[in-house]
Amino acid sequence: MDKYLTGLVLIFLLAFTIFTSYVLLNKPLTRLTRATQTAAFKPENSLIFAWPLTLKADGEAATTVNVFVRTEEGDGLANKQVKLQTTLGIVKEAFVSSDQSGKTEFHVVSTTKGVAEIVAIVDNIKIPKSVSIKFE
Repeated sequence: MDKYLTGLVLIFLLAFTIFTSYVLLNKPLTRLTRATQTAAFKPENSLIFAWPLTLKADGEAATTVNVFVRTEEGDGLANKQVKLQTTLGIVKEAFVSSDQSGKTEFHVVSTTKGVAEIVAIVDNIKIPKSVSIKFE
């Protein structure tokens, strides 16, 4: 009888521990026991923004271009080398490493009037999105 009671108590404690762990950690135990996967860069999820979109072509007025390097899940990816290519003007920074949120910041100026098409390249992979800047 004592062995039977001890077995039931052990089963109860095990079930209670699993339930408590699940509730407190708010994650299934299988997720906690799996090996972590390294986040892979996903060009289609990455973003490129610029502001202002129209500025003077005087060589001094600069537009700020932000590139957000993202994973397949949409999370930011840190320490990725990013560079910009532009059809018009000059990018002041050659390369920028992404921060913890996956953000990089560039500045583009031009002395020539026209529309610049700007694309970002991360680890030699071009992001499919681009941004256009008008220099007047």
